[in-house]
Order: sequence, then structure tokens, then C-alpha cells
Amino acid sequence: MSRLQRGDTLVIASHNPGKIREIDDLIRPYGIAPVSAGVLGISEPEETETTFAGNARLKALHCAQASGRAALADDSGLEVHALDGAPGIYSARWAGPRKDFGMAMAQVERELGNGARAANFTAALCLAWPDGETHVFEGKVYGQLVWPPRGDQGFGYDPMFLPDGETLTFGEMEPLKKHAISHRARAFKLFVAACLEGG
Repeated sequence: MSRLQRGDTLVIASHNPGKIREIDDLIRPYGIAPVSAGVLGISEPEETETTFAGNARLKALHCAQASGRAALADDSGLEVHALDGAPGIYSARWAGPRKDFGMAMAQVERELGNGARAANFTAALCLAWPDGETHVFEGKVYGQLVWPPRGDQGFGYDPMFLPDGETLTFGEMEPLKKHAISHRARAFKLFVAACLEGG
């Protein structure tokens, strides 16, 4: 398995500022220099896969081959148990072309009605190399949905997600606290152990 070393540049295969910021915060302590796909002028591929892992692999390979560098992609979303896992891989699409997550959260609440409020976030991280080598790591965090949304930290559906055992939503937590327990952080720990020198 190919590994990244301190000083390497890693392309973050995303145009989502919140997601880029979170991955940047996670990876910088390991001496890796992240650069976003947007900064490099790399387009976003159409997400045609049916799983988080499939879409993460598609995005990572697209960026690795376009840039000639290792690329890390994240595909993540909210899975509401009473909605059969929706919005799931369509989490960003529920926010529409303007990425209006206030609208997306309201849609979740409308569709949920009086249903059970159990939910989880899932994140799949894929590291891809220009030669086509890929490795996928998945993390989940479970909790309950609250309404109305609380807090202006984080991004996406964070303000309506209350992790099990916590009193603050992801939208109310300081970034370091969220990084310690989030779905993305759990996937990232697996990625570090497998793919970073000294991880």
C-alpha cells in the first residue's frame, strides 16, 4: 500500500468550503500540505455511484488523475433511520444548487413528522493515486435529530444532529470537540493508520 510522507502535497477532492476546512484541520498536524480541487481548477465529477464509498472513490480518482498527485475525497451524509436512510448519498442534493441546508433540514423535518428521530452520519474517505490505486475508509456516528436546529458551527445538517451521549449538536460544538467524535474523524483515524508515515 502506498503511503504519504511528511511534506507531500495532497489534493482535497472537494469544492465544499466546510468539508475542505475540516479535512485541512485533520491533516495538517501530519505535515501534509493540502490543496483543494477548486484551487487547482479541477471540476467536480458527476456522482453516479450508489454508495458513499463508490462516490468517494470516483471523486478521488478524478482528482488524482487530473492533478497527477495523490487525492483524498470524502463522500458523506445524513442517514435518517425512519426515512429508510434518506437523504443518504443525496444529502447535498437535498440542499439544491444554492447549497441551502436550512431548506434541506426543513425538508428532513417535514418528511420525518412524528417519526422516530434516530439518525447517523456516515463518511467514506478514499485516497487515490494517479495510477489508479485506491483505499477507502468509513466512519459513522449515531445520534438523534432535534428541531429547531441549534448552533452555527459546522456545516450541512450539523445544527440538527445531536450525537449520542452529548448535550450539544454538531452545530453548537467547537470544531476541536466535533473533530474528536465525528464520522469524518473516525474514518480519518483509519486513513492515518493505513496511509500516513508515522500514523
